[in-house]
Amino acid sequence: MKRIINTVLVLATLSATGFALNSCQDALDIKQAGELQPEEVFTNVSNLNEALNGSVYAQLDPIDEIYFTAVFTDEVKPGSGSGGQDYELHRFFLDPSTQAVGGGSISTVSTNGIWLNNYRVINRVNRLLEGAKNITPNTAAETTQYNSILAQARAIRAFCYIQLETYFSPDMKDPNALGVVLIKDIPATDAKLPRAKNQEVYDFINADLDYARSILAYSTTEPSRYTVSKAFVNALTARFNLYRGNTVLAKQYAKEVIDNSGLKLTIATPITGDNPLINAGAGGSSGALTNPASAAWNNAFYGGNTTANGNGLLGSFNPYRNMWNDRSRGEIIFSLNRLALGAGASTGVRWNTNSSAASGVPMWFLGRNLFNLIYSAPGDPDKGDIRRYTYIDPTSVIRADYMDIPSKDDRLVIDKYPGKTSAPTRNDVKVFRLSEMYFILAEAEVAAGNLATAHDLIQKVREARNYLGTATTPTYTNAQFAYADILKERRIELGLEGHRYIDLKRLATIAGVTMDRNIKDDFITLPELNLPNNSHKYTLPIPVKETSANPNIQQNPGY
Repeated sequence: MKRIINTVLVLATLSATGFALNSCQDALDIKQAGELQPEEVFTNVSNLNEALNGSVYAQLDPIDEIYFTAVFTDEVKPGSGSGGQDYELHRFFLDPSTQAVGGGSISTVSTNGIWLNNYRVINRVNRLLEGAKNITPNTAAETTQYNSILAQARAIRAFCYIQLETYFSPDMKDPNALGVVLIKDIPATDAKLPRAKNQEVYDFINADLDYARSILAYSTTEPSRYTVSKAFVNALTARFNLYRGNTVLAKQYAKEVIDNSGLKLTIATPITGDNPLINAGAGGSSGALTNPASAAWNNAFYGGNTTANGNGLLGSFNPYRNMWNDRSRGEIIFSLNRLALGAGASTGVRWNTNSSAASGVPMWFLGRNLFNLIYSAPGDPDKGDIRRYTYIDPTSVIRADYMDIPSKDDRLVIDKYPGKTSAPTRNDVKVFRLSEMYFILAEAEVAAGNLATAHDLIQKVREARNYLGTATTPTYTNAQFAYADILKERRIELGLEGHRYIDLKRLATIAGVTMDRNIKDDFITLPELNLPNNSHKYTLPIPVKETSANPNIQQNPGY
């Protein structure tokens, strides 16, 4: 029996306690008043598109992955506004009941958790595809739209399965290792499905990606960054193959995106200029950049620093900054749109309760060692790294004596998600950017023994991020050194975007490095400052909500 109850916006999803709904079976067998059958919900191409936007895109949200990765690794440290939320996660307490994994409330924000949220989207895609079988397009235009809807939905399903594999498969490079539960259609309400092997999941993912690639096209318009396109499909394929160890295919698809997406790396210049949204008398003209920066420069770069002149939300003269405040697309391949009053969670609120400012009740500050990679202290040579200003709010209190004071007094306020007008903690979620394709291509070149080519790819990213034009990348003398340098640049450029956890799992050992917290990234002395390489905790546990309802599912080792 396949039913959809109430409306398309509340399409039946997976139970919060797993796939089984045994106790509800009798109720589900009763015809309820107002109950809709699939053929009643999906009646034409127009409402199929409404279901895609309102029920699939609206639920797609990797915020739990972003938050978990930041807190669990070396990207953040406790902030001055924190009351102790998720300190246990920061201290490597991880088990099947961890809320970021299986759902609950983290940092006072309700969440479905990584496992359930991805399966929720998969289930909605499966229902959309089932409903689409009842629809026959009436015109050529409708046929084109119909095929595009199916292609976007299947690409999103592939994305969710890759997210699940990334976090829950012990070894993505082993095709026979345990993968995740594979749901190809709408399961029976009493289904208790086991985990599939990786290869079975990979075959399903590739079928979805191949279909989507055959239908969708590239686009460089501003609105197209919010829609799954061929660039999304190929970027996802590149990431997927990198993670599973197929560097030949990873190289092929990363290069495909770089060559054909029509996008360029977003540059760090100009570093001075006028902000037309701020009155010149209130600091709309930046003047020269000094260290520390002047109030006028901060106003023009960040978009104001008071309520009267924008409160940091009025854009910037700098293109890299404008990519993060959502005023321009820049190098973004795909973002999840976060309108001020729209669907989707706020990423910024996970770091700063009210706004990205020292007075905005910061829950988490940027980790000290990550900050040190981009910071030039007054009097020291300027590194020229635009991320030093883009990632850190000007109200931060940067202490040279941070090793000798309480950690919370060294206030490195995160500003990578600066908010937008009327929404000081909401920004689009940047799922794919062109710089990641350069990193994937560089890593694939190292695997192929092409160290000089890999070096040049990383140098291109560093040059784009340097406003002085003086970026340098050391010569790659061997593979281990190359992997370490690529991992370092990924750490900076992709920080707070949900990459660091899987990057450490994939690369730390072969790069000869480890997680890299500063001892001041917590205010107590821990038995382990950094999680050891190859720890079982670099694979997440299957949530207790799933294992308690599904006796056929196997838990990951160590839990």
